[in-house]
Amino acid sequence: MASALRAAILGHLRVPVLANGSNLLTPLWIHRTTSVRSMSSHDDHLEKSQVIDRILDIVKSFPKVDPSKVTSEVHFQKDLGLDSLDNVEIIMAIEEEFKLEIPDKEADKIDSCALAIEYVYNHPLAS
Repeated sequence: MASALRAAILGHLRVPVLANGSNLLTPLWIHRTTSVRSMSSHDDHLEKSQVIDRILDIVKSFPKVDPSKVTSEVHFQKDLGLDSLDNVEIIMAIEEEFKLEIPDKEADKIDSCALAIEYVYNHPLAS
């Protein structure tokens, strides 16, 4: 009985809808102030040279690393002798430095400065 009554009422109820999908019952100030912010990666994106310098500084400052061996092409395990735990610590330092979160699946793939640089440079939220 209740569902039949509900269906009958809803069948006769009409709510006008604007072209943008909102209804007229929404206060007008919301319609006027609603805006869309473009999330372009060109706004204040980091220069590649900035990313390179900051990542190299992170790796050079790691306690188990000889700073003279660090280049933009160095591999964390093969060239620097770091283990997987050290790799995780470097990724965490990169996340902190650039204020971003790298998903575990992506972090597992980053095993060199070159890959870290490319990942951060291409990340739209890196700062």
